[in-house]
Amino acid sequence: MKDTSRLQRALAYEFSDTKLLALALTHRSAGSKNNERLEFLGDSIVNHIVAEALYRKFPEADEGDMSRMRASLVKGDTLAEVARELNLGEYLLLGPGERKSGGHRRDSILADALEAVSGAILLDGGVERCRECILALFQSRLEELAFEPTEKDPKTALQEYLQGRHKPLPSYELLHTDGNDHNPQFHVKCSLQKPSLEMSGTGGSRRKAEQAAAQAVLQRISKDGK
Repeated sequence: MKDTSRLQRALAYEFSDTKLLALALTHRSAGSKNNERLEFLGDSIVNHIVAEALYRKFPEADEGDMSRMRASLVKGDTLAEVARELNLGEYLLLGPGERKSGGHRRDSILADALEAVSGAILLDGGVERCRECILALFQSRLEELAFEPTEKDPKTALQEYLQGRHKPLPSYELLHTDGNDHNPQFHVKCSLQKPSLEMSGTGGSRRKAEQAAAQAVLQRISKDGK
C-alpha cells in the first residue's frame, strides 16, 4: 500500500492503527480480507452523523424534508465526489481486473471506500472524532444546502390541520363517475365532523377527485376562519 500520510492529512485524522486504514482501502477484488465490513459500519455512521447535522441545522424541516436532504448528501454520486476530493482512488488496493478496468475511478468503488474509511475512523478514534471528520468532509455541502419545504398535497395538509387541532379526520365518499373509459370523471365528497362541512371535488381518478375535494374543504376553512 502507498504511503497514506497525505491522505491522513486530507482527512485531518491520524490513525493509531494504520492496519485499519489499509483494510478500508482494500477492495473485495483484492482478496477475501477486504473493506466490505468497514463499509457496512461506515454507511451507518455517515448516515447518522449527516442526519444529526440536518436535524440541528434545519429545525423547521419535517421528517420527509430531512430524508430527502440526507439522501442527496449520502447518495453514491456525492460520496464519490468527496472521495475524489481526497484523491482516495490513488490509495485503493484493487485486484488486477479492477485495476485494468479503471476501478479506482469508478463511483461505486470510491463511494464504498469512503464509507469504509469512515468506519475505520470510528473504530480507531471513536464516535466524536469520527463525527468531526465526517462533518469536515461534508461541511461545504451542508452549508450550501438550502431548506425548501415540500408543498403538501391537499389531503395531507387537511389531515395535518385536523390532527393539530385534535379533530376527527375527514372521510371521503365516491358519489358517482361519468365520462367514458378513456376520459373518466370521478366525483368525490369530503366530509368533516368538526367543523361540520361537506365539499365535493372532481378528477380524472378517484385520488385526484379526493385531492380536489380536500382542497375545496381547505379553502372553505380558510375563508370561514374555522
